[in-house]
Amino acid sequence: MSDIKVEARRRRASIAAFYTILIVVAIIYIYPFVIQTGTSFKTDADSTYNPLNPFPTVFTLDAYAKLAAVDFPLWFRNSMIVTASVTVGRVLLCSAAGYALSRLHFVGRKFLLAAILAVMAVPGVVLLIPKFLILNQLGMYNTFSAMIIPLLWDATGIFIMKQYFDTIPPAVEEAARIDGAGVFRRFWSIMMPMAGPALVTLTVFAFQGSWNEFTHMIVARSSAETNTLTTGVAALTTGQFGSGNRCPLKLAAALIMTIPVAAVYFIFQRKLVRGQGSGAVKG
Repeated sequence: MSDIKVEARRRRASIAAFYTILIVVAIIYIYPFVIQTGTSFKTDADSTYNPLNPFPTVFTLDAYAKLAAVDFPLWFRNSMIVTASVTVGRVLLCSAAGYALSRLHFVGRKFLLAAILAVMAVPGVVLLIPKFLILNQLGMYNTFSAMIIPLLWDATGIFIMKQYFDTIPPAVEEAARIDGAGVFRRFWSIMMPMAGPALVTLTVFAFQGSWNEFTHMIVARSSAETNTLTTGVAALTTGQFGSGNRCPLKLAAALIMTIPVAAVYFIFQRKLVRGQGSGAVKG
């Protein structure tokens, strides 16, 4: 009986230690965000003298009021245009490409898949100069087309959709084909509704990636009118909009910038984690 009690105590102690470690790690991970939030409500002087204290000495909304003076609404609008266009386009194009690689048999299919996998291994920074040269030669530089079109295709997204379509039993599509459905009808009406978890994953990745895209925006545009949030906030951090540390202003901008990404994640997190669906075909 004593051995059972000792074992129970050890188990409770190990569980308590495990949760203690998790809480400490969570605090360490969350603390910078807490500092960011608190500093956005400080004055410049308070943020300079108490940089690690998340609680403002004097609570003020001056940083948020000043955002309009640095074209923050314009940056936000541009980011929304780019992100919405890229997210919708990438989901549709990557899904179509993934379906073609998974279900359609054509010459060079395996080579094309190998090329896509090879592209995934290439660091994005390697392609910055070629991107700039191509956009400049095509006359697209410093336009929304240059900011959107190169981001519509993503090797990782194509691979995700291809792998998911591979898990759907061919018998489902075969039944639709026998009923007279064409390739596009089978893709749009049969395969796409069944690819819910993969589509959610691709949507979240596409939204987050395009919203936070920075390096592509550097080589695709240069004017102040085409600034997105990433390039605009970067200009704040490099001191192009006045003197002083402006930490409250910078962190207020960064805080607002994180809200849409966090909202998208919380909206889709249940489907992203749990996924949907099996049992498409019953024997």
